[in-house]
Amino acid sequence: MTSDSPAGPITIAGKTVPRLGFGTMRLTGPGTWGDPDDRATALSVLRQAVHTYGIAHIDTADAYGPHTAEQLIKDALHPYPEGLLIATKVGMARPAPDIWAPHGHPVYLRSCVEASLRRLGLERLDLCYLHRIDPVIPLADQLGTLQALQQEGKVGHIGLSKITPEHLKLAQDQIPVAAVQNVLNIHDRFDPVLELCRDQGIPYVPYRPLNAGVAVMGGDVTAALSWLLELSPHIAPIPGTSNPEHLAAIVNAVGGGGRR
Repeated sequence: MTSDSPAGPITIAGKTVPRLGFGTMRLTGPGTWGDPDDRATALSVLRQAVHTYGIAHIDTADAYGPHTAEQLIKDALHPYPEGLLIATKVGMARPAPDIWAPHGHPVYLRSCVEASLRRLGLERLDLCYLHRIDPVIPLADQLGTLQALQQEGKVGHIGLSKITPEHLKLAQDQIPVAAVQNVLNIHDRFDPVLELCRDQGIPYVPYRPLNAGVAVMGGDVTAALSWLLELSPHIAPIPGTSNPEHLAAIVNAVGGGGRR
């Protein structure tokens, strides 16, 4: 990705990376369940994203597969290039394909972090998001678990996903919030958390930036990503794909196409 690309740079969790990241949910099987149909291509897409196109922000979650995406990242990219930011998420149980259930019990969250460290081959998760706030567990307990893991050196920075302004305020009373992931795209254009993050200097990482491909039907990737990137320099979208040609189109849409 060229230095004058509209996709860069931004500092997230202490690492300066291009604003265009890569989401790994679509590398798993149907229903975000199990292995991809073509594992070799999934590994190749990850390697191309990082080594060919200079993407340095890889977003994943233990729930993708579950566990599949994290293992693919390790198999494709370990040992990791210097400066690569791998962000993962914990706190979502996966009982079946297409079924997602917030699970924020402190014991579960701790076990998730420990397992993610092993799958990714890391000693510390640079950025660990609470995937969803579990409504039956006090938020202070969920954040307190991640905070304890941070103090132990197993988590570097803590982020939040799918939150409201009220959630952000409550969290900030307890921890520094390193990044926020909420839905934002040309169809879902309004999120009150966006401005709060901008005002407070918190990186905003819109997931589903192409609305699972719907955003580019009848249009193009360039328009969909340009709209996001032009909103504010604190926005760092993480489009994902399992198709090498689609990956090239995504990178070219923001003026990339070459190694940083």
